[in-house]
Amino acid sequence: MKKHYREENDCLNCGTILQGKYCHVCGQENLQIKESFGHMMNHAISDYFHFDHQFFHTLKPLLFKPGYLTNEYMSGKRAQYLHPVKMYIFISLVYFVLLFQTGHEALKATSEPVKPTVGTRIVDSLNKQISKDPDLSAAEKKDVQKKVTKYAGGIIKVTHTDDDNDTAKNRTGLFSTTDTSYEQYLASQQKLPKQERDGPVKMQIHKRVIAYNHKYGSRAKEVFYEEFKHNIPKMMFLMLPLFALILKIDFSGNKKFYVEHLIYTFHLHCFLFIFLTIIMLVEMVIPDSWNINDWISLAATVYIIWYVYRSLRVVYNRSIFRTITKMIGAYVMYLLVFTFCITMVLLITALLAA
Repeated sequence: MKKHYREENDCLNCGTILQGKYCHVCGQENLQIKESFGHMMNHAISDYFHFDHQFFHTLKPLLFKPGYLTNEYMSGKRAQYLHPVKMYIFISLVYFVLLFQTGHEALKATSEPVKPTVGTRIVDSLNKQISKDPDLSAAEKKDVQKKVTKYAGGIIKVTHTDDDNDTAKNRTGLFSTTDTSYEQYLASQQKLPKQERDGPVKMQIHKRVIAYNHKYGSRAKEVFYEEFKHNIPKMMFLMLPLFALILKIDFSGNKKFYVEHLIYTFHLHCFLFIFLTIIMLVEMVIPDSWNINDWISLAATVYIIWYVYRSLRVVYNRSIFRTITKMIGAYVMYLLVFTFCITMVLLITALLAA
């Protein structure tokens, strides 16, 4: 959408005489004060999401020129490209929203109160008839009671829910505990030898498990998993500086500053998230009957491996052999750190949620 600039050359924000479309003192753009609703919304969306020339100018080298954006940024050519941190926040938001798009549908469907069934209303009516009509003969009461028994049997079938089968046998893993209360769990712990009792962390986790089972019944594991999934984006933001530290250790011979490794890390993860987003969208569109999703996944994996290798060569200027060995070393360390962070998120979710 075309922008409408003022004819006057004074900055409305600070009063500086302008030499272009932007103030060289405060940076404000010399736009018309009165603008249409369309222009206002366009500017708001462009400023917030950066859906302007910067985003699309950044997208092509991000996807097809590994390492190029990092070198451009570190050489000072930054105005035409989206800032790596802002780009990461937006792209990761889109990626995780798409990844967790079916997040709480099952939970929402079962959180509504159950409406009385026809059988329930009939039984209530028959019970009221027995209690309010003292003149009923014994035979009549017996006949009504038979009807109550008949419809009550129907209720058991109609109103059956997941919670009716909420027993330890139907739950798996940590949620299969037979303890119905934390007090019961503590009592059972006291009966064990001191060396066999759970530690403080495991006791707290067990307390949360019992709370989940009590609150959500057979859906406890599902609810916990959803809460755990939605903590992963926060974990990834912690992973970025850790991965940059791994690169600094792995490529210590390059004498680069930590921030340079961090910029590369942001660009690499932006590529991964936007590329995986595209792959997910493609797989959603392609019919399952084509049976090519496995081939798409294989091609995507090969491209990601090549992209990481190529970007490391471009940014760190190492030989093919040294780049491959450094890449393998960084991958192993990344897996260790990733496993540690996943474990920490799992513990935090168990200790703080519910």
